[in-house]
Amino acid sequence: MDENAFDAGAGAVPALAGLVVPLLKGVMYQENDAGQWQSLLRLQPAVRDYVAVLGLELAIDEAEGYAFLRSRAQDDDDEAAPMPRLVARRPLSFPVSLLLALLRKKLAESDASGGDTRLVLGRDDIVDLLRVFLPDISNEARVVDQVDAHINKIVDLGFLRRLKTGAGSTAGSDASYEVRRILKAFVDAQWLSGFSERLAEYRAQLATDKGDGNDA
Repeated sequence: MDENAFDAGAGAVPALAGLVVPLLKGVMYQENDAGQWQSLLRLQPAVRDYVAVLGLELAIDEAEGYAFLRSRAQDDDDEAAPMPRLVARRPLSFPVSLLLALLRKKLAESDASGGDTRLVLGRDDIVDLLRVFLPDISNEARVVDQVDAHINKIVDLGFLRRLKTGAGSTAGSDASYEVRRILKAFVDAQWLSGFSERLAEYRAQLATDKGDGNDA
């Protein structure tokens, strides 16, 4: 362990705990607590050494202002017993995976345009993103309910942040969401490029199925 990480003496121990515990609970954002973020940058070597004992590694993006913990990759040649996973894998449904990819694509387009670093979408915008990939349903309310369920799942995963609307209400078509930039760490440009090709194939197949009168 890096001895310089603990130059602050015993006071560094509670400071370290104050960083590791929040990271174990979820993503740490610079915008939420600038002081905590600066402590993370200062004690970064100690945090890395500490979580390594737990089979985790610190992923930090100083430019985007977020940090999180992920399971360390184990070498194929490593004969030691695999470490138990502290960060659980979460299986996602196809619509949720699809919506995550569409949001990531939207984020890439926003970055390329040189606009605001924050991407905020209304619920109707998100419904329109996903609508073309949903089976034809005559009941519009049912479509919206389905998309709302997918949106809520992505909010729970931390890739969307629900923004407050008038009088604190977040329900209805006036709801808006910020696409969290940490999505870039989980859906990278290379994966997105390959997915775009598969997306085009899926869209073509969907159009064929609709033309034949089959369910998508």
